[in-house]
Amino acid sequence: MMSYLKEFLTQINHRDFHKFLVLWEEYCTSDTIDTEEFSQLLKAIKSSEMAKHFGQIVETALPLWRMIEDQHDSYEILKLLIDIQTTNSPVLAEETFNALQKQHGNDPKFNERIKLAGLRNRDQFQGALSKYDLIAHMAKGNIVFHTGGWGTGEIIDISFVREHLMIEFENVSGRKDLSFANAFKTLIPLSPTHFLAKRFSDPDRLEKEGREDPIKLIRLLLHDMGPKTAAEIKDELSELVIAENDWTKWWQGVRAKLKKDPLIQSPDSLKEPFYLRKAELTHEDRFENAIRHKTDANEIILTTYSLVRDHPTALRNEKTKESLFEKLSNLLDVAELGSAQRLQIYFIFEQYFARKDVEQQIVDAVLQQQRLDQLIDNIEILAFKKRALVAVKDHHPNWIGEFLNLLFALPQAQLRDYILKELNQPATRTQLEGKLKDLLEHPVRYPEMFMWYFQKLVNNGKEEIPYQTDEGKNQFFESFLILYSALESRPEYRDLLKKMYNFLSAKRYAVVRELLQGTSLDFAKEFLLLVSKCQSLTDHDIKILCSLAEVVHPSLASPKQKRGISSLDDEIIWTTEQGYLRTQDRIRHIGTVEVVENAREIEAARALGDLRENSEFKFAQEKRGRLQSELKLLSDQLKQARVITPDDIHPNEVGIGNNVEIIDSLGNKSAYSILGPWDANPEENILSLNSKFVQAMLGKKIGEMFTFREESYKILKIGSFLDQDK
Repeated sequence: MMSYLKEFLTQINHRDFHKFLVLWEEYCTSDTIDTEEFSQLLKAIKSSEMAKHFGQIVETALPLWRMIEDQHDSYEILKLLIDIQTTNSPVLAEETFNALQKQHGNDPKFNERIKLAGLRNRDQFQGALSKYDLIAHMAKGNIVFHTGGWGTGEIIDISFVREHLMIEFENVSGRKDLSFANAFKTLIPLSPTHFLAKRFSDPDRLEKEGREDPIKLIRLLLHDMGPKTAAEIKDELSELVIAENDWTKWWQGVRAKLKKDPLIQSPDSLKEPFYLRKAELTHEDRFENAIRHKTDANEIILTTYSLVRDHPTALRNEKTKESLFEKLSNLLDVAELGSAQRLQIYFIFEQYFARKDVEQQIVDAVLQQQRLDQLIDNIEILAFKKRALVAVKDHHPNWIGEFLNLLFALPQAQLRDYILKELNQPATRTQLEGKLKDLLEHPVRYPEMFMWYFQKLVNNGKEEIPYQTDEGKNQFFESFLILYSALESRPEYRDLLKKMYNFLSAKRYAVVRELLQGTSLDFAKEFLLLVSKCQSLTDHDIKILCSLAEVVHPSLASPKQKRGISSLDDEIIWTTEQGYLRTQDRIRHIGTVEVVENAREIEAARALGDLRENSEFKFAQEKRGRLQSELKLLSDQLKQARVITPDDIHPNEVGIGNNVEIIDSLGNKSAYSILGPWDANPEENILSLNSKFVQAMLGKKIGEMFTFREESYKILKIGSFLDQDK
């Protein structure tokens, strides 16, 4: 924050005009002027309750304004002063007229527009410069911004005779007719290159530019819209320029580049904004600014590491390199510096300053430490944690024992991956298996480690690791359920329990489906017993897990269930993949198109006046209620949906996913497909599983009879709906 601006903003926020005035008098005595600071101050005053008071003393700012040498900056600052002023003094009138002559003197309609701007008689010319700029901008196709919430708009038509504009805005439906008087109060002219103008006129092109050169897009945004936080940048770009589904990946790539951009000042926290600098910051200045006020050893180490990692070429400057090396070397002389801090400095010297002479210090630091887990845990830089592990393996005489302990002690997945890889070698695999056997038998001792390894077993690709066999996975699966049950009574593991549940239920219990395939009946019974002990699983969860076990071992189903094993859970909404995608598309369309259009309809109806007699407003609100209800219903149903797979379809009895041919008592044959409610279409003989007719035939086999509404039917054929396209 600039020197005076922060203090001025404090007084503005406190509405303390007296203290503001004292500070203003001091500010006006300055021999130099920071144009950016002056501009931000005037904008803050203009939008505050203090504008009325300051409007009486605007002339005191003229000496500061006259120090501005840049013609564009001078005009913009004077425009702000004339927007705020309330005295309409001859001095201000003269300066305003002179500025307009310099800016628009060649305009053939200058005298006519001077009158429209309020400067003809010079008795009431507040905002004259802004008004003239808007008048000069009034032409078909030009872009403006509405400060009252209508957003960006395009001028469709203009009448200087009637002094009216016809504009089409982004946030309200239909074209709006504005008088010049209202336009002066609410419209800001936008150049074709302004961010908002480009986003309104050609968002596809802006998206293309944003993907080809994202830093250029962010610079444009900050230049035209001012400082913005990461959340505010997302509000301006997500969906409107960058598709919401692509935002996270796009922003992650951009965020890394922003830290290195010399024109953009990145914040230290998410709540602080990004700033666009006036001039590029050299690497030397960046280093100096980052380190200057740092006194804490950890801050100095982390800041130095970030700088040399993000800007390795900066160390080619000998002065910068020597300065950083000296600062870090001085830290090593501090007696209270911890072992982890010293080790990180050695790693920086080794990696970025090419100092091979620190290798012995690294070895000594590792060998002298009795608790290596504490040493590595105290290292704050993840890359250096792994470098410390490499040093342990290369130099510690009992590195195997240390690695076995560290595998269970360190929480970072990247470090565990490295340790596992080093231990999963022929010479050390037996010791690793022994440690993992202890994990298998006592999962409650190491909950986080157990969850990490179980996920690795299930998701592992070609890499061969202990317990990778089907038998090994099933052993871990049983321990997983034992751990799940044990953690339910331990509040400190609430987050881990949630993670375990999400892992278990993801993709409609895909992990359970995979692990149950090919298992014995005894294992399935043990699985169901362990599931029943997991108290936090809902009845819905348990029904699904039971149904999955019964699909593999139908003998587990009760007699009633055997008659319709595919419909075990009434809460499941069965669907085809196409039906699932259609519902997803409908939810997305409601949320991103219809709700947005409805919001515009409500805003447009609200602008029509008295809401009590406003039928358009009432209808728009009712539509909003219907959309919200449909959105909630479909979203809830989507959570219960399950796509029909070959495993869900039974070839020998009527159930979900079957094609069934039947014959009635008169010899009339009919063929039906049995699917979920989203796919049902009686015209195509596709029936819903929930229909009473289908419920009457569930569980029947070929040759068996069933009755519906006093009519008897016989099952002739049973096939799979999924086979008909093959």
